[in-house]
Parts: sequence; structure tokens; C-alpha cells
Amino acid sequence: MPGTTYSMTPDWDTSRAEGIIAKYLQLEGPMLPILHALQEEFGYINDDAIRLVAQTLNVSRAEVYGVVSFYHDFRQAPHGRHVLKICRAEACQSMGSEAQAQKFLETLNLKWGGTTPDGRLTVESVYCLGLCACGPSAMLDGDLHARVDLQGLEALAGEAV
Repeated sequence: MPGTTYSMTPDWDTSRAEGIIAKYLQLEGPMLPILHALQEEFGYINDDAIRLVAQTLNVSRAEVYGVVSFYHDFRQAPHGRHVLKICRAEACQSMGSEAQAQKFLETLNLKWGGTTPDGRLTVESVYCLGLCACGPSAMLDGDLHARVDLQGLEALAGEAV
């Protein structure tokens, strides 16, 4: 959501998770909506969530884990208070985004998906934010930013205080 400030992850609560899962069981193919809802509530998909979803849907934990690990939108660890997504799609790459992003990650001493030691910022890669004509692009806490260079990335990180 635009303007959203991400908070630290709430504690896992099995009864709350069961209630979330129950809302989606009537859907055909409910696994993705369930996982999205659990991540929205708890901030990430932990092993308890994987186990509960597998048990409820009568599938293996490996199947649920496969879905969680395949889709880049799912996190398996808590994120920072702010999330900066940097586009790595072809249009942004053609404008130098990849080299800029690597330099930016080096300045923070992070890898893709990493969180700063103070828990303030998580940097994630995303493949297309829909601003192809205005690349490179990034998104901080749901707010889109176009024509972002290295200094722009640093400024966005500075905003995430």
C-alpha cells in the first residue's frame, strides 16, 4: 500500500492463522490466497505456517515450501520496518539499474533480500514495477519512484528512518 510503513513482525499465533486460513478454504486452489494473507498478517511465512497450511490443505510440507520458495513475493524471514524494491527487469537494466543496485547493496553490506542490522531497511529485487519508460525504478513502502540512480537509491534509504 502506498505510504505504508512496515512494522516489525507480530508473533506467530496459531489460532489467528487458523482463522485466516478458514476464510479462504472455500476457494478453488486456496493455497496462494492463504499464503498471501498469512504473510500480510505475520510479515513472512515461517515453518509453522508451512506446516499448518500443508496439514489444512492435505498436501505435503514440501509442496507448500515449493510454492513459498518459488514466488519471490513470499518472505521466509522477517523484513525490516521499510522495504525498498528495486526493479531488475530488462528495461531498467538497459538504463544501468543492475550496476547501480549492486553498488548500493555494497554500501549497505547487503545481498538481495537482506535487512540492515538495525532492522530499518530490507532491499528486495522485483521484476517490473510498470515504469518501463521511466527506468530505472524502485518502490519504497509501496510508493513508486522513477528514474532512480545510485544517489536516488541512497536518498530513498535515507527516507526509511
